[in-house]
Amino acid sequence: MPATTPSQTVGPYLHIGLPWPDGPFALAEGAPGGIWIRGVLTDGAGQPVADGLIETWQADPDGRFDHPDDPRGAVARPGFRGFGRCPTGADGSYGIHTLKPGPVPGTGGALQAPHIDVSVFARGMLHRTVTRVYFPEEAEANAADPVLGAIADPAERATLIARADPDGGGYRFDIRLQGAGETVFFDI
Repeated sequence: MPATTPSQTVGPYLHIGLPWPDGPFALAEGAPGGIWIRGVLTDGAGQPVADGLIETWQADPDGRFDHPDDPRGAVARPGFRGFGRCPTGADGSYGIHTLKPGPVPGTGGALQAPHIDVSVFARGMLHRTVTRVYFPEEAEANAADPVLGAIADPAERATLIARADPDGGGYRFDIRLQGAGETVFFDI
């Protein structure tokens, strides 16, 4: 049997093959109810990562997925695909245009707070990292969420809560790959 090929790092080729024109639009441009999730991807030294890629996957506002693995059955919402992909800019910035998700069923039938699953691809990484975006106005749901509840340190838990964008139209969610204030990532 031949030897396996060693792993390669994620970047910088991802800028060649992964983005597509509608990538940052999980919700079609101009569709009603849209919000922006915007932020900056930084490395362990706090420097912007200019060659990263942010990918999101989420439920619709009713907590449903247009996917055959949704045990309640796939439900399509016009103009919404639930998936976004945005390369970072020279300043590490990204933006995903989407709908705010609803709560989704979790283990044992308990509801998970509204959240967006986020994958991060960047230079020097052998594999993507995975995190979540939760919403600040969902305090009660966030307090009962089993994933957030598994993070004992309040400062670490806070790295998963977006901030309302003071300019309106959405939320701010900065992602720090390492170091002080590192975003919590999940081992999946």
